[in-house]
Amino acid sequence: MPLTDDDLALYERARGASANAHAPYSRFPVGAALLTDGGQVFTGANVENASFGLTCCAERTAIFTAVSAGHSDLAAIAVHAEAESAPPCGACRQVMAEFAPQLRVIWRRDGELVASSLGDLLPDGFHL
Repeated sequence: MPLTDDDLALYERARGASANAHAPYSRFPVGAALLTDGGQVFTGANVENASFGLTCCAERTAIFTAVSAGHSDLAAIAVHAEAESAPPCGACRQVMAEFAPQLRVIWRRDGELVASSLGDLLPDGFHL
């Protein structure tokens, strides 16, 4: 998918959100910026815990914040980490599919910013 100016702006919001990460164990701060169909942006950062299973990724933090505020009309999400490739993890992909199976995902692959459909990233997500 070709990148748009809106994708780049959303990615910059994700980059800014990564500054709020709590990543003392991995030292791998991640930020996410989630755009609703109505134009609102919700950001999130990864929040780690000494009990690693209690850690929450940036993408899920942003989605849960939006949903908690009454928004389930999710259009796009951008993910930023200082890495050559930083796609959303499997758990985040499944959460995205719960709320927005048509979601546009902006992330870095091999050092380049790309836009993908969630369907391309999670072709056979779990659904009831």
